[in-house]
Amino acid sequence: MDEPRDFVDAYLEREIQILSEIDRRPITRAVQWLRQARDQDRTIFVFGNGGCSAIASQMVVDLVKCASLGRPRRFKAMCLSDNIPTLTAFANDEGYDTIFAEPLRSFAQPGDLVLGMSGSGDSPNVLAAIDVADEIGCRTLALTSALQGRLRHAVELPILVPSTHMGRLEDGFFAIAHVLVYAFIEDEIGVGVGVGARVAELASDAG
Repeated sequence: MDEPRDFVDAYLEREIQILSEIDRRPITRAVQWLRQARDQDRTIFVFGNGGCSAIASQMVVDLVKCASLGRPRRFKAMCLSDNIPTLTAFANDEGYDTIFAEPLRSFAQPGDLVLGMSGSGDSPNVLAAIDVADEIGCRTLALTSALQGRLRHAVELPILVPSTHMGRLEDGFFAIAHVLVYAFIEDEIGVGVGVGARVAELASDAG
């Protein structure tokens, strides 16, 4: 028996199954929210811990560069876990639960878009930032588990991955993040002609 091959096959087959079970309607609605944020000159704030922090940072790279460079409308986006000095200052002096919420108080305005990521759905610093976003009057969405945690109930628009396995959750988050940004990257350079219209149609169907 080829045990490494068995593991590889089992992991990928389960990942394919999980991706196929994700509800596409919240994703299409999120694309619509991102388009509105860009067109209304709103700021998009993205954040998470550990692997989710890395996914958040990459998503902002794609929004600010790939989906904006040379285009008449550009995204304004910030990853709250990128500024390590500010993050560690708040963590050291005020507690780790404040590291996203306090910078959000400094920068967020009503109508901005706030996206938190958490595999457990119970990351205290992500939940605290969502609370602050609600206070300010931001729109809130999350990438999180469909099966656990409070985050899925705390935001206006939860995008859910049906797993509790952290690796597969993060795989799903990264795939969804790429769908969100490539809806703009490919549609607006002509690679995905008609994607925007189809997204609008699906978002309308999703309510």
